[in-house]
Amino acid sequence: MSKIIRCHYQLIETPLELEKVSDLFKKEKAIAVDLEADSMYHFKEKVCLIQMATPDINVVIDPLKTEDLSPLRPLFENPGIKKIFHGADYDVRSLYRDFKININHLFDTQLACMFLGMSETSLEATVKKWFKVGLNKKYQRKDWSKRPLSQDMIAYAATDTLYLLPLEKILQEKLKKLGRLSWVKEECLYLSKVRAASANHEPLYLKFSGAGRCDSRSLAVLEALLQYRKKIAKRKDKPLFKVIGNNSLMKLATIRPYNLNLLEKTKALSPRQIRIHGDNIIDIIKKTLKMPESSLPVYPHKKASPLPPQIPRRIKAIKQWRDTVANDLKIDPSLLFNKAILTTIALQNPKNIHSFQGIKGIKNWQKNEFGKEIISILKNMDN
Repeated sequence: MSKIIRCHYQLIETPLELEKVSDLFKKEKAIAVDLEADSMYHFKEKVCLIQMATPDINVVIDPLKTEDLSPLRPLFENPGIKKIFHGADYDVRSLYRDFKININHLFDTQLACMFLGMSETSLEATVKKWFKVGLNKKYQRKDWSKRPLSQDMIAYAATDTLYLLPLEKILQEKLKKLGRLSWVKEECLYLSKVRAASANHEPLYLKFSGAGRCDSRSLAVLEALLQYRKKIAKRKDKPLFKVIGNNSLMKLATIRPYNLNLLEKTKALSPRQIRIHGDNIIDIIKKTLKMPESSLPVYPHKKASPLPPQIPRRIKAIKQWRDTVANDLKIDPSLLFNKAILTTIALQNPKNIHSFQGIKGIKNWQKNEFGKEIISILKNMDN
């Protein structure tokens, strides 16, 4: 097992300390950034640590003690300072959700690894490949909201940013040689604008995998059980899966046991879960089983309009071309064009480069690099 790498760092726990370190960061050209959160332990997840590093500065900021992070906003919004993350999607969403921090000039080293065709792109695998160092990930799934944090946990957090600056330089150079740097930069621009899903009042089953296969009665039971689980999770401040798992809920909604004996036979819940939730679940199912047919929900399946026969042929032709190109480039085909964009291209059948501007989701690098080839494929099919 790899050891915790000891590095010099400063723990930031007061507004004055944050102000001082923010002033230092303003002079930098690039800053490595990482976060630790508590999504495995609480109903409402939150950022628990922010790690930021340059060659001369390495800090671990505690937002649970320094609640006002407004001094950091100008740093993250400054386009003259590059912010380097590894796997930035979650971090970008979390920084905006918790602190309203916008990020300009982001570079994601994991995304860079993907466009270089690396099969393993985790930070652990990447650091081992380029620096021959094994990162210790023993604290990855710990509860980062607990205070005080051990010195080992803080040291662990501080090491995650140590390699991002030199790693970014290596990856940029390799991307430049392959002519893919502009691709990654544009993808990072879009990535910097992602946001966490906002709360709404839609039925919970709409975001539940497999709900679309349920009949109306099972769907009603599922929604009632989902609402119950959410209420309990919120009250106990636990993540949803630690109350009742998704597979268990689906099993209960499908079988619909209406007494404790039948509930035990489903084996959907542990004996402990039955002791805690059994009576409530039976009451929920009984009540839902009495609902009149007219009150039962209907899953809103999106019926796709029948496609003209030439559209599937276009999709197949473009997909075959894409897969061949991706194989030559040694990258995942979906990085070049995902299924949704392939379908939109086939539907719109662009005749020239300017026609790509109306295709939702397509990036400039895709249009500029591959637009002419796609137009040629489509023209040949029409002839």
